[in-house]
Amino acid sequence: MKNDPVLPARPALSLVFPAFDEAQNLECLLDSALRTAGRLTLDFEIVVVDDGSRDHSRLVLERYARQSSRIRVVHRECNGGYGSALRSGLREARGELVFFSDADLQYDLAEIEKLLAHSDDFDIVAGYRSPRRDPVPRLVIAALWGWIVRGAFGLRVRDIDCAFKIFRREVLESIPIASIGAFINTEILVRAASAGFRIHQVPVSHRRRRFGRQTGARPRVLLRAAIELVSLYRELRRG
Repeated sequence: MKNDPVLPARPALSLVFPAFDEAQNLECLLDSALRTAGRLTLDFEIVVVDDGSRDHSRLVLERYARQSSRIRVVHRECNGGYGSALRSGLREARGELVFFSDADLQYDLAEIEKLLAHSDDFDIVAGYRSPRRDPVPRLVIAALWGWIVRGAFGLRVRDIDCAFKIFRREVLESIPIASIGAFINTEILVRAASAGFRIHQVPVSHRRRRFGRQTGARPRVLLRAAIELVSLYRELRRG
C-alpha cells in the first residue's frame, strides 16, 4: 500500500534512471534514491525506464512502485538502447529540475546535493568522475572520445559521458534529442552549449560496477556513437 502524499503535477525534482537487466542493483538503487531525495526539502519523483529487461527487473520495479507513489516505471517491451531509454525517461519526467544517472550503482546518489548547490546559477550541472575507476582500455577510449568531441564541437567538458547530471526543465524542452545510443550524453551537452545554456562541472565519486556487465565499450556501441556524432556534426554545420 502506498503511504506517500499525493505529488503535485510538477514536482520540484525528477530523478531518472534507465535500466536494462539491472535486477541485482535495483533494490539498492531505489532505496538509496528514496532515502537521498527524502532528505531534500523538495517534492520529488523517481522515474525508472525498464528497457526491455530479460531478468526479473520488472518484478522488482512493480513491487517498489506499489509501495511508493513517488516511483513511476516505464516498461519497454523491447530493448531500444541506452539513449532511447534515457530519452523516454526525460520525456516522462515532470520536475522543474531533472536529474539522471545510471542504475548500475557506480555513483553515490547522496552527491546529488553537490549538483543542486549550483542549480540556481546554471542551466546544467554536470558531474565528472574524480577519480574515474574504470579499466585502462575504457579510460583510453574515453580520452580519445573527449579529444574527438572537443575537436568537432569545441565542447570543453571534462567527462562528457558521466551519467550524473541535472538540468533545468527549460533545457530539455528547448533542444531536440535524436540519439538512441551512448552518444546521448554528448548530444545533449553539444546542443545545449550551442543554444547558449550555461554548464557547470563538479567532481563526483565513482566506483566500479559490482553486478551486471558494462556495454559502453562494445564495438557496436562505439560504432553507433560515431555514426550519431557525424550526423550531429553535419546537422550543426548546415544550421
